[in-house]
Amino acid sequence: MDRKEFLQSFDFTGRTAVVTGGAGVLCGEISCMLAALGARVAILDLMPERAGKWRSRLEELRCEHLVLPCDVLKRESVDAAITQVLARWESIDFLINGAGGNKPGATTSSDLSFFDLPDEALRFVFDLNLLGTIIPSQVVGRHMAEQSRGVVLNISSMNALRPLTRIPAYSSAKAGVSNFTQWMAVHMAQNYSPEIRVNAIAPGFFMTAQNRFLLVDEKSGQLTERGRSIIAHTPAGRFGVPQDLLGAVVWLLSPSSAFVTGTVLPVDGGFQAYSGV
Repeated sequence: MDRKEFLQSFDFTGRTAVVTGGAGVLCGEISCMLAALGARVAILDLMPERAGKWRSRLEELRCEHLVLPCDVLKRESVDAAITQVLARWESIDFLINGAGGNKPGATTSSDLSFFDLPDEALRFVFDLNLLGTIIPSQVVGRHMAEQSRGVVLNISSMNALRPLTRIPAYSSAKAGVSNFTQWMAVHMAQNYSPEIRVNAIAPGFFMTAQNRFLLVDEKSGQLTERGRSIIAHTPAGRFGVPQDLLGAVVWLLSPSSAFVTGTVLPVDGGFQAYSGV
């Protein structure tokens, strides 16, 4: 492969990407990056009205795009959204499963012990992260099986590899996402086509809305003890920013990673590698 051919592998012109949770900060940046590389982008989100900022950027990039309501925990909702995508563009090349998150009610604290975490909060976090990845993978995966090609990229977490204190449901659910990524990679390659790849990224610590309440004191605006500890154990010395994910995402979606499937790639500033000593 010469230089020109290698660079062309990152040209997504004519490709269609579906991004669940696409109105969020991380997946919104991913959507715009895909658009900048020529892809057509469908943002699926439970609250599509949050996608205004991303819609404006996609329009500036002159990207063909859709913003659709979608509840990743309801198969009929996912089916309806994917039907609209296929009616517009006929095929789907990439699925980024970005819908997920934690919930304060599933987080231990001085006021809420592990023994008292409510079932409904635990179930919400499990369902959102794990079922919210599996159901879209079933719906879009069926289409990819019919066309014998495609790339699924799941969003796992550093918590799947190094479970943190206080968030048992989120850590366990993301561990399930990593395991499912490996399972689906093997299943799709063996039963449908080796041209269907399934990978995941495992972001480290990013200052997003879902974990800000754990990292920053609401009154003072200063880092909490937990936030300071994370920085101390991150060799890069900072929290991640959305742009830190883009290179890994582009590579895993592109033909340059054609021999990579079933992999969970940390993007963590070295957190996993550091023993603390």
